[in-house]
Amino acid sequence: MFTMKSGSHFGTKSVLEHLKAARAKGKKATEAHHALETPGHLIGGADAAREIALIIMVVSILFHELSIPLTKGMILLSMIMFAFILWRSGRGALLGWNRLERLNKLIGDEKYEIQHNREEEKAELTEMYKAKGFSDPLLSKVIDVLMADDNKLLGVMLEEELGVSLESYEHPLKQAFGTGIGVLLASCALLSSYAINPFWGPVIASYGVIFLASGVMARIEKIRMMNAIVWNLSLAFMTSMATYFLAKVIQTL
Repeated sequence: MFTMKSGSHFGTKSVLEHLKAARAKGKKATEAHHALETPGHLIGGADAAREIALIIMVVSILFHELSIPLTKGMILLSMIMFAFILWRSGRGALLGWNRLERLNKLIGDEKYEIQHNREEEKAELTEMYKAKGFSDPLLSKVIDVLMADDNKLLGVMLEEELGVSLESYEHPLKQAFGTGIGVLLASCALLSSYAINPFWGPVIASYGVIFLASGVMARIEKIRMMNAIVWNLSLAFMTSMATYFLAKVIQTL
């Protein structure tokens, strides 16, 4: 059993308590915050497509109730779509860079610990591999091999101690590109439908985009597709109906 030295980076925690805290730290540094960061270009594109579909559906209902001319409506919707592409793509890239910065700081901190707190790192490594079922003499041999190579040790500590898988993070620009393409494809479908029928066109097209995007996201995230589709379509329906009735109320004022 390892004991803590004076000045150890464990502080007053045991090795196991330190490992739990380190895993929580790794999760916090690399997690994608809900409604902020997206975990990939496909999900980013699908999520942005759903958002622009809902926005255009709501706006087109308001345009119809306010008797906005078709040409003026097309121009305004195009402006909204263009602004949304810039916003979501730029925002996705920025948040992706922020996550990479947190990850780089995490790697830097772990490198420092490997270089300056080797005994503590060895203690952590021993506890982790004991938990995997290793025992002496094999345990000691494995630890010695890992401790002999700093690069290998860094990779092991990042994945085993902090729960960080370096291969699972896409470049921020790839995420931004995927988001922009998702908005662009959805926008083309929505704008075309508006030109065909200013009221029913965007409504029907928006439900179609939300249906397809929700299915794509459910497939990637490995959740029940039918639940995801029904839930999102239900929210879209409630939103569109609320907008319609509010527009009717405004007309009576």
